[in-house]
Amino acid sequence: MTHVATLVCDPAISALTGEMLTRACNILTSPARPNWLAQGIAADIAFEPPAPDGARAIADRVRAALGGAKVDVIVQELQGRRKKLLLADMDSTMIGQECIDEIADEIGKRKEIAIITERAMRGEVDFEPALRERVALLKGLGRAAIEDVIARKITLTPGALALVQTMRKNGAHTALVSGGFSLFTSAIAGRLGFNEHQANKLIFGKDGTLTGLAEPVLGKDAKLAALVRLREKLGISVNETLAVGDGANDLAMLEAASLGIAFHAKPKVAAAAHARIDHGDLTALLYAQGFRREEFAARP
Repeated sequence: MTHVATLVCDPAISALTGEMLTRACNILTSPARPNWLAQGIAADIAFEPPAPDGARAIADRVRAALGGAKVDVIVQELQGRRKKLLLADMDSTMIGQECIDEIADEIGKRKEIAIITERAMRGEVDFEPALRERVALLKGLGRAAIEDVIARKITLTPGALALVQTMRKNGAHTALVSGGFSLFTSAIAGRLGFNEHQANKLIFGKDGTLTGLAEPVLGKDAKLAALVRLREKLGISVNETLAVGDGANDLAMLEAASLGIAFHAKPKVAAAAHARIDHGDLTALLYAQGFRREEFAARP
């Protein structure tokens, strides 16, 4: 068998059934017996695809056969599915919030800034000028207020700790790459155990109030550059890379990785990525690599 279809659902629901696996097998060519990675949550089906068929097309057919069930389907080559490099977006991926929107809420500008954020994440406006525009609206906000937002409002996405810790335990290098702010990535990288992080830097005056954004702004090109830099630094191939994100500024990174996963993503991103996770949490990325639930380094 050369390929594998991984079916996974939200672990809080455990909605994956044997009958669903049978329906998936009926779509796949020469399927092997399904292999449970976590009973009721995730399973692998190895198969031999028809030569012209791409992974996304096969995954779409399997999803259609499941009749709207809240189950994600990831199709890829079986060989080399465990990755040695993880690049992860932060906002609405490793954490449940958009950091700049939470900061804006402190000064009553959440709605105004959230509209710009949403347009940028959908790819309707360029990320870099949109970020400059949003930061300009925050000028005068105190550094202490931003640090308070991190402590009070920022929550980790379910499965984030398991993903990072399990991959590190198995020898992978992990990097948090964000178009957000280093004040946030440094805190989140520390909580999750990332090897490194990169993000934009806010500039504060002597009185501790926000005055602007350091240039150059790190956007989609910086995320792609980080993938290339780390791949070369670690001496690994493209086939050993995994990237995850949800917004338009993640697309270049997702497309350049061997397995780029759109996580609860905007439509444009979900349509372009190698694979999509619409229902599961971040442990879906571990199941996609063939990890069993008992192999997780930290429980989701």
